Amino acid sequence: MKKIIPLIRFVWTCWKLNLAGAMEFRMSFLMTAGMMVVNNIVWILFWSLYFRRFPIVNGWELHDVMMLWAVSAGGFGLSAVLFGNAYRLASLIAGGQIDLYLSQPKPVLLHILISRMSLSAIGDFLFAIGIYILFGDLSWTGLVKFLLALLITMLIFMFFVILGQSLAFFIGNAEGIGQQMFSAILAFSTYPTGIFSGWGKLVLFTVIPAGFISYLPIGLLRETDFVFLSGALGMSALLFALGTGVFRLGLKRYTSGNQMGLRM
Repeated sequence: MKKIIPLIRFVWTCWKLNLAGAMEFRMSFLMTAGMMVVNNIVWILFWSLYFRRFPIVNGWELHDVMMLWAVSAGGFGLSAVLFGNAYRLASLIAGGQIDLYLSQPKPVLLHILISRMSLSAIGDFLFAIGIYILFGDLSWTGLVKFLLALLITMLIFMFFVILGQSLAFFIGNAEGIGQQMFSAILAFSTYPTGIFSGWGKLVLFTVIPAGFISYLPIGLLRETDFVFLSGALGMSALLFALGTGVFRLGLKRYTSGNQMGLRM
């Protein structure tokens, strides 16, 4: 407990400093976050028009797709706001830019992840909150389910990306692979799982675990399926173990970039 409390304070301080830095350029912040909200709204309008013509698609209704976007955008937004460096980890490794973190008495991976905040992702998170207010279950039970869905989504996004980005320790520049892995899970997590079948659905629940995100509106928010929920939590734990494990294994192989820097 003596070590945990100072670590929590350190993380909280980093988040506050990241936000303070973003707010120094308020117009840029508002435009960046606002454009992401607009981008998401365009997709929502597309799905609204689609379900106006086809009210039910394999058991999915417009309400379910709205919550799918709330969960997907919100979970990704949280991961990129709170742990923004997860999405540029490969470039930091390949560029020898993690020397700075190795010299400080803090958990290396955690320190790297919380050292950056994505401004556009704030727009994703605000968009998710707005969609939840409009379409979600605003009861206490509904709120708890939604927060759990955001947590699961955040963990799956973040550690799946960390797993891919950490390959930079072994193959050099892995930015391309990391970006492709992120693009794949992001794209498939915004489509109802009901439109996939056979091998496609199997891939979405194994190789690219986007299915554990996209099915949350049905398997958790609409009616809690404890088998699915257990699988989603298990996948989150598995990706956490794989992501952190590959990073630590790669860190043993890391060669210093001989860069000098200072971080408070």
